[in-house]
Amino acid sequence: MRIKGFLSKMRGGSRAPAGIGRDEVLWSWAGAFLGTSLVAYLSFNVLAKSDHLMLIGSFGASAVLVYGAIESPLAQPRNLVGGHVLSALVGVTAFKLFAGQMWLASSLAVATAIALMQLTRTLHPPGGATALIAVIGSPKIHGLGYLYALVPAAAGSVLMLLVALIVNNVPKSRRYPEYWL
Repeated sequence: MRIKGFLSKMRGGSRAPAGIGRDEVLWSWAGAFLGTSLVAYLSFNVLAKSDHLMLIGSFGASAVLVYGAIESPLAQPRNLVGGHVLSALVGVTAFKLFAGQMWLASSLAVATAIALMQLTRTLHPPGGATALIAVIGSPKIHGLGYLYALVPAAAGSVLMLLVALIVNNVPKSRRYPEYWL
């Protein structure tokens, strides 16, 4: 009986959400393009000759949330910036403590980042990737140490937030953020 009940949960409880209108898709595309362009331009042109970088893979997932799912609690400014910064700190710490055991550092970074984001009400799923990148990233990322939490994590997420504040408030059909704190 327990297995049957457990398996019945996997059927789902509701129907898939309705489709999204073309205007919403266009605004999501524009926001994602502009936000990613800004961060990528800075990374590849302004910071290219330094040891810093601005673009990390987890920002792609953040773009989905802050430009395409703007009403989600996971897309709000507190979650976007706080989730990335906290997760970056956790990831760097895990790497520093357990670099000789990458499987352990990776697992601890992601799991601890999730737990701390939940406790601080900053849950932002791309934060898990930010923590993982701090562990499995390139020597350039490892060389940043705790600076990784400032550039790229904080700076990049703040730039994406600024673009989101502009693009998501131009059309009358959109409003961002839902809340700040």
